[in-house]
Amino acid sequence: MKLTKSVVESAVLPTKGQVFIWDEETRGFGVRLTPTAKTYIVQGRVKGVDRRVSIGRHGVLTVQEARKKAQSELAKMDAGIDPAVEKKRAEAYSLTLKQLAEKYIEKRRELKPSSIADINKHIKTSFASWADHPATEITRDKVATKFTELTDRSPAQANQAMRILRALLNFARGEYRPGDKPIIVENPVAILSDTKVWNRVKSRSGRIPTDKIGIAWNVLQTLREDPAQSVVGRTLADAVSFLLLTGCRWSEMACLSWENVNLDESWWHIPDPKNREAVTFPLSKVAAEILTARKQKSGYVFPSRIREGKDHIKDARSVIDAVSEAVGVRISPHDLRRTFRAIAGKCGIELWKTKLLMNHKMSGDVTIKHYTETSDLRDLSTEINAIGDWIVRQGIIAKTNNVVQLPTKANTGGNER
Repeated sequence: MKLTKSVVESAVLPTKGQVFIWDEETRGFGVRLTPTAKTYIVQGRVKGVDRRVSIGRHGVLTVQEARKKAQSELAKMDAGIDPAVEKKRAEAYSLTLKQLAEKYIEKRRELKPSSIADINKHIKTSFASWADHPATEITRDKVATKFTELTDRSPAQANQAMRILRALLNFARGEYRPGDKPIIVENPVAILSDTKVWNRVKSRSGRIPTDKIGIAWNVLQTLREDPAQSVVGRTLADAVSFLLLTGCRWSEMACLSWENVNLDESWWHIPDPKNREAVTFPLSKVAAEILTARKQKSGYVFPSRIREGKDHIKDARSVIDAVSEAVGVRISPHDLRRTFRAIAGKCGIELWKTKLLMNHKMSGDVTIKHYTETSDLRDLSTEINAIGDWIVRQGIIAKTNNVVQLPTKANTGGNER
C-alpha cells in the first residue's frame, strides 16, 4: 500500500519481533514496526549485496520527509555507494584524538601501565586542544607548529609526545579502513622526519662517582638501621639499596612481590619485565640480608605507606635526596642503574654478563640470543656477589678513611699480585 500519515499512525505495534509495511509508490521504502517504535527504512542492493538503512522515527520525520530521504539513499545505492560503508566512514572520520587513544589502549593489551600513563598524560596536556576534535583534522602543518610549541617547553617531552601521536595515527591507518581505504593516507608526523627537525636530546649519564659509592652506601645503611626512622623511611632506604645492588629498574623493584622472591635459594623473579621476557636473577648475599630483615608477608616487598600490602611505593625522594647531598651529585633512581654498570666494570665483570644482570635486551647479539641462557641467570651468582661485596667494601673504606684497597684478581684483569 502507499504509505501515508494515516496508514502509519493506524498501524498496530507488534507485541514482539518486528513487522514491515512497504510503500507501493517508492520501491524499497517502508516502515518497520517493533514493540516500541515505528521507524522509516529503505532497502536496496549495492553491487549485488542487500542493504537496509534506518532513516528516522515516525513523529520525528513525516512520511513525505522520510520518502525523500529514501529516494536519496536509493539513488546513492544505484550509483554503487554502500550506505554501510559510508556510515563506517562517517564514524571513523569523526573519531576524536581522545577516542582514538582510548581505542589504541583497548586494542594494545600488551601496553605497560607506564606507557598508558604517558599516552593519557600527553592527550591531557600536549594535545589538550586537539583531544576533542577529529584525529583526521591533524595536518602536517599543525604537527610542525605544535612540535615547535612543545619543544620550547621541553625538547625531550616534545619528542615523546610526537612519537605517541605517530603511534596513534599509524594505528588509525591500519584499524579504520572503510571501503578498504584508510582514513589517514599519510601520517602527518612524518613531517618531523622529512624535515629532520626531531630534537637531539643528550643521553643521560648521571651516576654516583665510584669513589663516592662507599659514602652513598653508608648513608643508606644509616637510614636503614637508625631506630628513629619510621617503617616508611626504612622501606625507602631498603628499596634504594636494592636498586644499587641489583641494577634493576625502579618499576621492577617497586612491583616486586614476595611470591617472586626465594630467600632460601637466593633468587628473585620478574614475570613481566620491560622486554616482555620473564627472567630470574640471583640475589647477592648482601641483598638477601636486606630482604630477610624485612617483615615478610603477602603482597609487595616494598609496600606503600598508605595502602600497605595493597600497593607499592611510588617514589623514594627523601632517600635519594639524602644520598645526593652526601655524594655531592644530584642523582635519580635510574642513575643507580648506571652506577651498577660502573661497579660491574670495577669488578671486572664482562659487559655481556652485566647487560644480562641489568635485563638489557640482547636481540642484536646472535650468540647470546640463541646460545646463551637469558631467562634464568642464577649461574651469575658469583658476579652479583662480587658487586655486593665491592659495595660493602667501599663502605668500610669510606668509614675508616685510611684503608687502601689492594688490587685483586677481579680488578686487575685476572693478574694476581
